Amino acid sequence: MDATPPFLRRPQRRAGVIRRALRREWARIREPKRMVAMAILIVAFALAIAGMTARGETAGADAQAYWAAVRIWIEGGDPYHPTGPFLPYVYAPWMLPLFIPWALLPWDVAWFVWRGATILLLLWSIRWAYTRRPLATAILVGLLAFPMAANLDTGNINLLLALALFGAQFTGPRVGGLIWGLATWMKWVPAILWPTLPARSRLWGLLFLALSASLSLAMLPLTIVQLQVLFGFGARPLRADYLVFIWSAVPWWWRLHDPFAFLRPRWWLDQVRRLLGVAGRWGRAFRLEPGAATRDASTMLVRSVRRLLGLDPRPGSKRSAGPA
Repeated sequence: MDATPPFLRRPQRRAGVIRRALRREWARIREPKRMVAMAILIVAFALAIAGMTARGETAGADAQAYWAAVRIWIEGGDPYHPTGPFLPYVYAPWMLPLFIPWALLPWDVAWFVWRGATILLLLWSIRWAYTRRPLATAILVGLLAFPMAANLDTGNINLLLALALFGAQFTGPRVGGLIWGLATWMKWVPAILWPTLPARSRLWGLLFLALSASLSLAMLPLTIVQLQVLFGFGARPLRADYLVFIWSAVPWWWRLHDPFAFLRPRWWLDQVRRLLGVAGRWGRAFRLEPGAATRDASTMLVRSVRRLLGLDPRPGSKRSAGPA
């Protein structure tokens, strides 16, 4: 029988639990893939921090344009043709009030909040992805390190929008659709991310996109000025900073059973065979009975669109299940 007093046995058990947890964590960290992943992330973070430090006070030109546009607008000026060392505001006129709570801060504070919030959200998204696919996450972060650092340097809203779309995968349909609709009307590049949204969010996203278009039409004179400024920059180089929107697809991408199947030629051959098989079956049915084949194809198309928009849940889902 153990003669150790109870008040001494409890700390001993706690210490044993901590030792076992540390041993498991050390064994996990020593896995070759995780060591490579950590090395890639350390190099990517070091280069990004070095670049931002070297830029110093010259960084933040794009964020300063949003900040100055609100202040110029509040004072009765034209944010699309600012005076002073500011870039013009190039987004929809009705979006300008969205920046007001942030733009009322002094510039030094506003820039700290803008960049700090972006970095924290980026680290949260990397942590989420890393816990699921460490090596793949590290490689993708390494590939996107330059566009991410470029956005952090200029303060462009691209990275914030990409992180908002990343987070839209974890929200309800209305919030997710609102985020996609606003991001798409602001930049248009996020339009390609529409299929990665949850089904119901796709429908709300289209509705909010239509609402955004209606608001811009309602302010048509200012919208024309916005378009003139937007396309008045002349020839522009390829925008590598837009590549950060690839990161927005990670929550959908990482949840796939085989997220990198498209890198294998066999996957593409299987897709071609599947499409040819469907087309061949429909062609045979059309030759035998054109009317019925056309009706069946129309019905299948409507069902596919409804499933895509979350209006016709797949069999077996909770919404499609009938009463017991």
